[in-house]
Amino acid sequence: MDAPGYRPLYRQVYDIIVNKVAEGVWRPGEAIPSEHALARELGVSQGTMRKVLDALTAEKLLVRHQGKGTFIAENTQERSLFRFFRMVRPGGERVTPTMGEQSVRVRVARVADQQKLDLAKGAKVVEINRVRLVDGKPTIRETIILPSALFPKIEDRMPLPNTLYSLYQTDFGINIVSANEELRADLSTPDDQRLLNAPPGASILCIDRLALSLQDRKVEWRLSRVYARDLTYSVTLS
Repeated sequence: MDAPGYRPLYRQVYDIIVNKVAEGVWRPGEAIPSEHALARELGVSQGTMRKVLDALTAEKLLVRHQGKGTFIAENTQERSLFRFFRMVRPGGERVTPTMGEQSVRVRVARVADQQKLDLAKGAKVVEINRVRLVDGKPTIRETIILPSALFPKIEDRMPLPNTLYSLYQTDFGINIVSANEELRADLSTPDDQRLLNAPPGASILCIDRLALSLQDRKVEWRLSRVYARDLTYSVTLS
């Protein structure tokens, strides 16, 4: 039986590489040292290092270019959008939302914010409210909550871009690597009717997303209300 606190060598090496990325040792789009060089630096076999790099590539933290090497993945606007945006037309055709009205403010975290983002009482958050359009029609309204300490002065960057995750990475060093979503159905509220032109009693898809950065740090809570019209939510399971 393994001793308490024991961690397999693979996991130790995995954590070292993740920490280097989190600390900005390698920047987005930058090539990392070769598999052989990293194995030698950390005193492990190439097989162990290959297993770690394969896992990080599968998790979209790294990207391999044949004949060029392994690079830190960049959250480009297109990559960020289609990795996390799941609304499509029937049959799977992708749609590209555009920005409508948006607002941003800094406030004290509420109890729900504290619980979702593991924040201390009295911590400040940034609240972003925005509407996104599909085919020119208001379709999604979002409330996004961010820990202010991780995104200093983001409120001064208005108007914010359509895809925020590339901004998080390039300007704040926050790399979104995964997200947990919960879906439920609701009926349109007065705000949905006003902002999305949804009729009273219309069906609304509610998406509650918690986005995680490296080391599973909770960095964004996003509540989306979607008046889907002819769109569907699509996800591939494997």
